[in-house]
Amino acid sequence: MKQFSLSYFKVFFLLLSPSLLFSQEVIEGRTINEATGEVVPFVNVIEKGTSNGTTSDFEGNFSLSVESLPTTLVFSYLGFETQEISISDTSPITVEMSESAAALDEVVVTGLASSTKRANAANAVASVSAEELTGVTVQSGLDGALSGKFNGAEIKANSGAPGGGISMRLRGVTSIFGDQQPLFIVDGVYVDNSSIGLGNNIVSQAAGGGNPSTNQDDASNRIADIDPEDIESVEILKGASAAAIYGSRAAGGVVIITTKRGKLGKPRVSFSQVVGLRSPTQLLGLRDYTQEQITALGGPVNPVLNDYEAELFDNTVVSSTTRFSTSGANEKTDYFFGVTHRDEPGLVDNTGYKKSSVRLNIGQRFNDWLDLYITSNYINSESDRGFFNNGNANRTVGYALAFTYPWEDLYPVDGVYPPGGAGSNVLETVALTTNKEEVNRFIGSAKTNIKLLTGDFQRLKLVLEGGFDQYTLRTTSIFPRGLTYFRDPTSLGGVSISGTTINTNYNLSAFLVHNLDLDNGLSFTTQAGSFLQDFNRNTVITIATGLNGSQTNLGQSTNVSTNQTIQPQRDKGFFVQEEINFRDQIIGTVGLRGDKSTNNGDANEMYYYPKANLAVNLHQFDFWSGETVSMLKPRIAYGEAGRFPNFNDRFSLMNAQFIGGSSGLSPANLRGNPDIGPERQTELEYGLDFGLFDNRLDFSVSFYNKAIKDLLIQSDVPTSSGFTTKVVNGGELENRGVELGLNAIVMERDNFSWNANFKWWKNTSEVTSLDVPAFTEGGFAASLGTFLIQEGKSATQIVGTYDASAFTAEEIAERDPEGDGFFVYGNAEPDFQMSWYNEISYKNFDFTFLWHWKQGGDNINLTTLLYDLAGTTWDYNDTGLDPSGELSNGDYRASQGFVNPDPFIEDAGYFKLREVGLFYTLPDDLIKYTKNIKVGISGRNLINIFDYNSYDPEVSNFGNNVLANNVEVTPYPASKFVNFHLNVNF
Repeated sequence: MKQFSLSYFKVFFLLLSPSLLFSQEVIEGRTINEATGEVVPFVNVIEKGTSNGTTSDFEGNFSLSVESLPTTLVFSYLGFETQEISISDTSPITVEMSESAAALDEVVVTGLASSTKRANAANAVASVSAEELTGVTVQSGLDGALSGKFNGAEIKANSGAPGGGISMRLRGVTSIFGDQQPLFIVDGVYVDNSSIGLGNNIVSQAAGGGNPSTNQDDASNRIADIDPEDIESVEILKGASAAAIYGSRAAGGVVIITTKRGKLGKPRVSFSQVVGLRSPTQLLGLRDYTQEQITALGGPVNPVLNDYEAELFDNTVVSSTTRFSTSGANEKTDYFFGVTHRDEPGLVDNTGYKKSSVRLNIGQRFNDWLDLYITSNYINSESDRGFFNNGNANRTVGYALAFTYPWEDLYPVDGVYPPGGAGSNVLETVALTTNKEEVNRFIGSAKTNIKLLTGDFQRLKLVLEGGFDQYTLRTTSIFPRGLTYFRDPTSLGGVSISGTTINTNYNLSAFLVHNLDLDNGLSFTTQAGSFLQDFNRNTVITIATGLNGSQTNLGQSTNVSTNQTIQPQRDKGFFVQEEINFRDQIIGTVGLRGDKSTNNGDANEMYYYPKANLAVNLHQFDFWSGETVSMLKPRIAYGEAGRFPNFNDRFSLMNAQFIGGSSGLSPANLRGNPDIGPERQTELEYGLDFGLFDNRLDFSVSFYNKAIKDLLIQSDVPTSSGFTTKVVNGGELENRGVELGLNAIVMERDNFSWNANFKWWKNTSEVTSLDVPAFTEGGFAASLGTFLIQEGKSATQIVGTYDASAFTAEEIAERDPEGDGFFVYGNAEPDFQMSWYNEISYKNFDFTFLWHWKQGGDNINLTTLLYDLAGTTWDYNDTGLDPSGELSNGDYRASQGFVNPDPFIEDAGYFKLREVGLFYTLPDDLIKYTKNIKVGISGRNLINIFDYNSYDPEVSNFGNNVLANNVEVTPYPASKFVNFHLNVNF
């Protein structure tokens, strides 16, 4: 027994001796929320300047051994301000964590399986929080929620029609014929953002010939399906220096969306109800006719004038948005469940948008080395966008309205509409036609982290992630036989169009992430992995003409035709990256992505996209002693990204044809190119971030030079080959720009706070090389205004023909030095843009507003031209445009139509109050069982200041075609919104 006790004592002494030798001190404490007093678990606790650290447990308790005192501990946790606390003794401490005003700016994506603190980032990555997205006012969709909220972007609502539809351009024009929209990723899922036509061209004849494949159908973007109420944060990688991690899909930038998940603490239940009023932003009004003018246009003496514009558009409609959510989390499980139902009638009768979205996100931490996070979202939406935009048969509402005279009587008698003098009756078109999109969509993802190694100095984990996005889009367009323009036996006799698109995307990835922390302050984050992405879209549009009486069934028709478009694509590759961090002072990253795709001419060829960046936090060095300048970070970043060729660029197209009574094929005009490859983009970005007065003023300035090589260009080929065009990699384009940002804590008192941020950005483009002769693209014709892609000139310059007899030889030589018959009339690129966002709180009141200023940037306004040709323009009798002073505005513009487009190329700049909201939070104890009740009123686009001579300068006849997103032809009018809010938390 004595021998056992002696052995036991020796073992105990050996275990205790390290502590005796090193005289370690143990610091204990607890982490809580400064505002609520609730526990903040899992806070990182690090001894400053070392890798010695721990994490507080679920109850907020922590214990950390240090070699000696005094020392400094650093406390950090996502969503809270990082704190440094000096420790001089071992007394237990309570650390009060304060929520960060810019919590979601703390971490930004830097790799496919990693992120870093924004303070260490070398790129200007824009972030938009949930509060900025929907905290001010309710949003119909994500598209409108982003407008004016980050710099480096030009976001344009294509139409005022309900259901969404935007063009988004990040850091300038990045392609001529390719899709310039950014890549959208939701919780790791590569989501589709296509805009798919409905086939209405057979009725509108907007593109001629009845081809159902056209971008003039005013279709919505599928990103409109995402419910902004579900979103926790949005990060925008605007250029290749940051977006290189996404390789050949990132030339247009990347928008990374993270949805909400449960937060630790008691379960939360929220309910909100918003009732809104929608009304037109502005109406154009009637021409101030004289009797002489009425007679000249074939009108009667002393007619009764009907304002059909007001009849159609001057409506105030009531919308509603109902939202329910519940969430919670403990140390093992977190969940978030949210349901939104939105009902938004349109300004025009029989138009509107309805959407229901259900989301369930669940996270499970099984043990210390394995977790799983699953997201799921089901969306059902229905929109009827009306029959608007361009047409060549006077059948779309806006087009026919231009040629409708106010003395016409278009009202029905016994349910029968009289024919309009324009060729169609606008009241009849609104009442009887259908133009509907219905979507059923599921988006889901799963991500697991498997910790393979956890040590004091290094960690290794395996990250597995998969995403799935599938939707069925059903489009229905009905133009019944009873329409006045189908009563003629030689007409189409009524048209019924049914479209079905099934789109399925999935993506899989596997990454190893290794972290190594050394005692000298160096830390390394290494990641390597591979991915697979599969995309498949199948669209079938069936068109029936010659309908049987009042029937609209496809089978009850004389003729049926079908058009099918199948677009499969499979991409795969790898990504490796190394990030080196020295004590948060110097941070450098190098990485490489490799992609190959079935869209390339050689599907097995790998294309490589490198990246490298460096950031230096000068304020973290010991020599830094500045009190006024509290943060100073110069940074530089380089990256490459790409854009895959279009699906059919590598194939020679064929046309279906009857040959000798049998079905056959004949060559189409486009010759396939087996050597076609992706467009390549390189970007160098450099900038400076600095803070003043303990970061109460936070400045950021970024410069970038983005070059696009191997542009996808349509090249002429000898007709003797049997083809006329071929897509080649044949040009270079450059964008240069500057972005400025300022975040300011203007005032902070016990009962009052004011935070503001300013953003200012500018971009200029230039075609630096072109392997084919200069060519026009976008718009309708040079006589109406179009783009000229020309070496040495801006990619967004607007040119047109001119009347040579109206100019001297010297003037022509100066304005048309190339002698190509074109004058330059404008540029679609804005001179600059700026936004000003403010959050003001006084006691229980919150007041927030966002101004957006777009200076310059021209539109091609063909709406005015059509009204001029009809003699119905609202400002027809005004004067001031004719240089000779002889003609009225309408007469002058009409005289220039199809010869000189200058009068129709207008400044599309604006100054808008994008959002404004005033909310009041009721006292917590006012109603039992409730924790927070907020009531308020908000508005969207309530103030719109512009000189543009139409409904709104944000408009595009060509949908999400970003190059030609400035052409207007009789659109659905824009709207302003006033909303009344009730938010209740339990």
